[in-house]
Amino acid sequence: MEKKTNYLRKELSLLNLVIIGIAGAVGTGVLFSSAGMAAVAGPAIVISWLLGGIFYLFIGLTYVQLASYYPEAGGPSRYPLYSHGRITNLINAFSDLIWYLFIPPIEALAVVEGLNYFTSNYKIVLINSNGFPTPLGAVIGVLIMLLFIPFNYYSVRFFGMSTTWFGSIKLLLYLAVLLGFLIYFFHFSNFTAYGGFAPFGFAGIFSAIPLAMFAFGGIRVIPDYAEETKDHSVLGKAIIYTVLGQTAIYVAFAIAFIAALDWKGLGISPGNWAALSNLPGNPFIDIAGTRGVIPLLVLTGIIGIIGPFVTGYIYQGGGMRVLFAISRSRYVSEKIQELNKYSIPLWALIVFVIVGAVVAYIAAPLPTIYGLISDSVVAGYIGFSANPVAMQALISKGKMKPMIVGSNIVSALAFIFASLIIYWSGWPSVPYAVLLLLIACIVFSVIYKVKEDLWNSIWYIAYIGFLTLVTFIGDNGALAILNFYEASAVTAIASLVFYYWGIKSSK
Repeated sequence: MEKKTNYLRKELSLLNLVIIGIAGAVGTGVLFSSAGMAAVAGPAIVISWLLGGIFYLFIGLTYVQLASYYPEAGGPSRYPLYSHGRITNLINAFSDLIWYLFIPPIEALAVVEGLNYFTSNYKIVLINSNGFPTPLGAVIGVLIMLLFIPFNYYSVRFFGMSTTWFGSIKLLLYLAVLLGFLIYFFHFSNFTAYGGFAPFGFAGIFSAIPLAMFAFGGIRVIPDYAEETKDHSVLGKAIIYTVLGQTAIYVAFAIAFIAALDWKGLGISPGNWAALSNLPGNPFIDIAGTRGVIPLLVLTGIIGIIGPFVTGYIYQGGGMRVLFAISRSRYVSEKIQELNKYSIPLWALIVFVIVGAVVAYIAAPLPTIYGLISDSVVAGYIGFSANPVAMQALISKGKMKPMIVGSNIVSALAFIFASLIIYWSGWPSVPYAVLLLLIACIVFSVIYKVKEDLWNSIWYIAYIGFLTLVTFIGDNGALAILNFYEASAVTAIASLVFYYWGIKSSK
């Protein structure tokens, strides 16, 4: 039996959910991902962001269906429990948890990056020239994570109201910076002069998508708060509005980033796209600092601090609900389900903050923004990939009526897109994330004696093994037997096999 010391309060409205989704997504991704993406795709990152929006729309549609039927806290980390049983759900849940554990530290580190631009003028260095946090920067990052806590300690109503206000202000500031970049820094030649619009071809466009997919993760938070929503019928609208809003903002910022590049001011040879991923600080702050428009520089610095801060505490709230869901599934202690007087899972919050700090600042071998983003994307999409299969399996068994036209096509495409995103994340991000997942699953399955429904999980285990293998033999793996297009085609075709195998393996 699931332990319930109290009930989560239903306080969130459609407006709250949309602001949570968009404000929770528009943070580090839009500030840092464009630079990392441009390093491999050049100006064609505009296409990468558009494709990312399309990919995530299909994944989002599966959440529309599942969240409406299972409006639970941390719901996506429990959906496979209803279709495939405990072991499949264990893998899915801990994949989700790894994704969430990385994000608040990533956002805290992004805040440190923003602060570093100003503190370095006083010889207080928080980020070194290689993009790594200094010891002082790491300590401040942990302190920032602690500052996220008050937003998640009090009632979900307080969280919703504060996020609606702070999130709205944040989005207005982002739009002001966007307009400033387009007005003051626009150079059309950057789109055509240095190798053309797509200097690295389609391979570059697709390789850039995983960094974009980190930024699109905001809609995942919405079904995590489903249980605390006043009217469950608004969940679908919130998810769709969030995807559309995110995509519009990301594409606009991608255009502004490319147009504003001042190669000499950044100390980069004109057209050396690869060097953009080596910028030591926040790329937008770096660009604004080279152009001498002081008001825009100050505003860019402000969003470089406030933006990731808001995203960080939103994901901290989502992550503690994932941990809460994992406890409901009996993979961790039942104490995690205990609620404080504000109906907030207090121990889930405490444990999530502590483990997140350890994972990010001790276990991560590449504690930079881009290294952490790639690792979290792989883990997140391994977890996300189980849900389209769970959705279609539940429909095929008659346990759920389809709400989406062409649900079988939507779920198949969502699964293929998730698989490609994992592959495109590359080596060593895939094996590193899989290793973390393997350790977590073994440890907690032994401690909590999870052994049911093994046969129903073989497809998922084989699927993860396949993705690791194809990454190893793909163009950026250790063997490089297959080129980018061949490996991508193999991944997409094989994904369909695993998709149908997964549906047939349901309970």
